[in-house]
Amino acid sequence: MSDTPILVWFRRDLRLADNPALHAAAETGRPIIPVFIWAPKEEDPWAPGAASRWWLHHSLTAFVQSLEKKGSRLVVLEEGSEAGLRRLMKETGATAIYWNRLYEPAIVARDKEIKSALKQENIEAISFNHSLLFEPHQVANKSGKPFQVFTPFWRHCLSLDEPASPLATPRKWASPKEWPDSVPLDDLKLLPRINWDAGFYDTWTPGEKGAHTAVEQFLDEAVIDYKAKRDFPATVGTSRLSPHLHFGEIGPRQLWYIVQEAIAGSDRKGMVQGGEFYLREVGWREFAHHLLYHFPHTAEAPLRPEFGDFPWRENAEELLAWQRGLTGYPIVDAGMRELWHTGWLHNRVRMIVASFLVKDLLISWQEGAAWFWDTLVDADLANNALGWQWAGGCGADAAPYFRIFNPTLQGEKFDGDGEYVRHWVPELSGVDASIIHKPWTADKSVGDGYPQPMVDHKKARDRALAALAEIKK
Repeated sequence: MSDTPILVWFRRDLRLADNPALHAAAETGRPIIPVFIWAPKEEDPWAPGAASRWWLHHSLTAFVQSLEKKGSRLVVLEEGSEAGLRRLMKETGATAIYWNRLYEPAIVARDKEIKSALKQENIEAISFNHSLLFEPHQVANKSGKPFQVFTPFWRHCLSLDEPASPLATPRKWASPKEWPDSVPLDDLKLLPRINWDAGFYDTWTPGEKGAHTAVEQFLDEAVIDYKAKRDFPATVGTSRLSPHLHFGEIGPRQLWYIVQEAIAGSDRKGMVQGGEFYLREVGWREFAHHLLYHFPHTAEAPLRPEFGDFPWRENAEELLAWQRGLTGYPIVDAGMRELWHTGWLHNRVRMIVASFLVKDLLISWQEGAAWFWDTLVDADLANNALGWQWAGGCGADAAPYFRIFNPTLQGEKFDGDGEYVRHWVPELSGVDASIIHKPWTADKSVGDGYPQPMVDHKKARDRALAALAEIKK
């Protein structure tokens, strides 16, 4: 057995359980050097945004602690990925690099180059799937092409063999006799300069342990009513696992089997319905990553080419009002303020605020995607592109552009008593539920300084439909 070290290159797979690269390296019996490389310039223009960097800092902190309990360390580098790996190999004598795959276009291209170059030098370079239930190249329609509609995609996935069972955390592994130098996490300067992370601390617990706590809480409190309550933002009706999944603190295979076990062990109808419906939402995450893999241009451009000529408006003042939650539509403003204060936004409200930007204001989905990218702790390139193109009617499985959410009716339907709005828009805390989603209709002024609607929804809707008619010509 060789005693030369193996570099295990961690990226967004910050967990010990069900980590194929770590598991394979541990089985060799060779010393393992865990490595994390901070090289955001290699991923431009999709380097992590401010909220994601906050999460990454705390996730890495938790991961370091997990490694230390195993008698290991995390070697942190701040340089180009290939250059850093090569330098570390030279310093340590490592002759193998294991890592788990990611599927964003720029990362796929970079990883291929690194793997090819290393193999030409007889260096063992092996990658594994950790972040998807099914590899993108394994799923195709009857014509051998990628799916562009979710329902047949997911039906096909369910017809395949079950995802591989999750791997256990290695009991132990060997470490090198001497550790290479490492950059302190604080030197990466991932935390924000402005002091808004107090609200984040109140909302989130990054790390593998925090991910499993969130799963347990979801199964105990929300999954049984998931199908019925997931659209209501004032209730605890969703899993809130998206940032944990994005950073690989828990994997989709783990979730698959945890939820399946909960369903099998319950005779409650709600648990079965909720669990199955939740796994379908995990399928949407899968669908998003498959789409981006097969259609890499959709990170920045519409899947439907005719929307390349859509007559979007540029209006910095209106964009800023939307970002700050000052549109005059309470459900929209509540959502945008929740996003700023917590780094997260309820899925139903994501659709409402997105529809308002691209249809009521006619501001491009790319502007919305850029803001979400910077402010979401779960900012994920595949999910962000899918969601915004869905809202803009220009992507795969998209809602047709002429489906335009009425923000007042959406608020009344999904926040009927105004609890969500009152929490995030305190100016309206004393407004009666009958008018809280249309405060401008009150007989007298209500809402301390709350703005009037920035657009008339009916007129905005007509304008959006006229814009759609232009590209149809």
